Amino acid sequence: MKKILFAFTVASVLLGCKTASSTVAASANQTIDVAIKLTDIKDDKVLVVVNAPAIKTDMVTYHIPKTVPGTYSEDNYGRYIDDLKAFDASGNLLVVKKTDDNSWSIAKAKTLKRITYLVNDSFDTEKGSKFGTDDIFSPAGSNIDAGKNVMLNTHCFVGYFSDFMSVPYKLTVQHAADMWGATSMADMDASDTIDVFTTSRYAELVENPIMYAKPDHTSFVVDGMEINIAVYSPTGKVTAESITSEMKTMMTAQKNFLGKINTTKKYSVLLYLSTMTDTDAKGFGALEHPTATTVVLPEVMPKEELIKSMMDVVSHEFFHIVTPLTIHSKEIQYFDYNAPKMSEHLWMYEGVTEYFANLFQINQGLITEDDFYDRLSDQIVRSKAMNDTMSFTTMSKNVLVEPYKEQYTNVYQKGSLIGMCLDIIIREKSNGERGILDLMHKLAAEYGVSKPFNDEELFARITALTYPEVGEFLTTYVAGTTPIPYETYFAKVGVSLASEKTPGNVFLKGQKPYITVNPETKEIVVIPQIELNEFYTALDLKGGDVIESINDKPYSLDNIYDMIGESQKWKEDDTIAVKIKRNGVAQVLKGKVKFPYEEKEVVKATDASKATLKEAWLKG
Repeated sequence: MKKILFAFTVASVLLGCKTASSTVAASANQTIDVAIKLTDIKDDKVLVVVNAPAIKTDMVTYHIPKTVPGTYSEDNYGRYIDDLKAFDASGNLLVVKKTDDNSWSIAKAKTLKRITYLVNDSFDTEKGSKFGTDDIFSPAGSNIDAGKNVMLNTHCFVGYFSDFMSVPYKLTVQHAADMWGATSMADMDASDTIDVFTTSRYAELVENPIMYAKPDHTSFVVDGMEINIAVYSPTGKVTAESITSEMKTMMTAQKNFLGKINTTKKYSVLLYLSTMTDTDAKGFGALEHPTATTVVLPEVMPKEELIKSMMDVVSHEFFHIVTPLTIHSKEIQYFDYNAPKMSEHLWMYEGVTEYFANLFQINQGLITEDDFYDRLSDQIVRSKAMNDTMSFTTMSKNVLVEPYKEQYTNVYQKGSLIGMCLDIIIREKSNGERGILDLMHKLAAEYGVSKPFNDEELFARITALTYPEVGEFLTTYVAGTTPIPYETYFAKVGVSLASEKTPGNVFLKGQKPYITVNPETKEIVVIPQIELNEFYTALDLKGGDVIESINDKPYSLDNIYDMIGESQKWKEDDTIAVKIKRNGVAQVLKGKVKFPYEEKEVVKATDASKATLKEAWLKG
């Protein structure tokens, strides 16, 4: 999973993991049939009917997940379930008791025939213009908008009976003929109003999202993989066709980079574009699955910014094919949806994945060397703003609770830098012939989708497959509490760190925005009661001021990206006029552009004698 921060909407950031299996063998020749009727949506609620398997106990519990792989948070999807009822074969109600947010115990379970319940829309509950800590990350949530869109993340709609997670599932979805379901699953029904999907077990169903909307999709084949791009754009501003060329270029480059490690035959990218209104999604980013990625982004983004965000988040999610989808621990293989145990190795699952999402772009010529160094610089700055002495393995193991939970986003910063350092060590010791991708190939061959490793044994296995120096690094800087001396590893490839004073973003400091948006009026507002930077103080802009125009160009939510883009072209002491509304009174503030300057560590190539190893690192 990967969250994205947008300066004018949220303060958030992140990505994830893999499959589960039941520990109790299910009875043979049983199937759990689930029916979802999208043709009868009322108050943004959908009726779900689940036909129960043959149960041999007096009591059974039906669960909706508390957590799903890849989210690293306790989201309690059961809170969106209403009016759960249980019936016997004669239609008589059975006694149901809700035992926690996500579980319902059913009495006289031997007579249970079916259960029914209503599913609410999670997008509707995301809080105002800020994505709250209790909100479900939008790409993992649900949208139910009759006749327009249903984001059917299956874990939001379908649960499991205790001890029946290994039973096959048959999902039947009834929908309008003009609502097409984008998914990597195969529809077994020829009708244009009924879709039938089958999976071998609950975990497989959970890993297959479906997005229903008016058909807008494209497909192409890259090296034997069929890739489908499906888009829901409320106003029609973005189409699948309009982004397919760039997606094909990116995914071709990814396939080339990965080589033999990837054998997926079909992959779907489901893009939902949000209006950012009070009842629409505000948690932007993506969530990975073995054969799909769900992406949620704002519809107002200019195409150039949308493509850049898609490149970053989709590439990250796609690289999860390597880890944890192929290489993972028992905690992930046997994932417990309602009492999850977390693995120690987020540095690999998220960190190496994020490193690959950047490395492949320089490796395949999609970005320049300077672009790549800028990304490393940014990761160093962001990682040092976190707790740089916290053991990464300890944080990973305890990521669902504080104080570790608040450090989670460091998996995309320091976690990626850990991957970089390991890559450089392996390149140096192998004279440039191998890197961390080679290590992932070896781990994938040794373990693979169905063979997990023991958490506590991974470091020793990696060391055996590489060099003692790799094991020493993992022990000291990943399991240990010593900050990484990045200069040491950069020097091996002729790169150095330098401190420079650089102009900062006037609208964003780190991950903290100075502006937000009123979703009802679409007005851009300076956030009240925060310390403002030099740009605001020089113009006498104050918290609560509504920014109506800059240099006579009106701005609102609809073109806020234009404003941010223009600001990146400003120069120190440029003349500027900002029309604002303060306490309901319009006025124009005139003055000079003043940037907030920040000391920033920058990465630069400085030692030409290491050019051969550097080339192997970036292009090998």
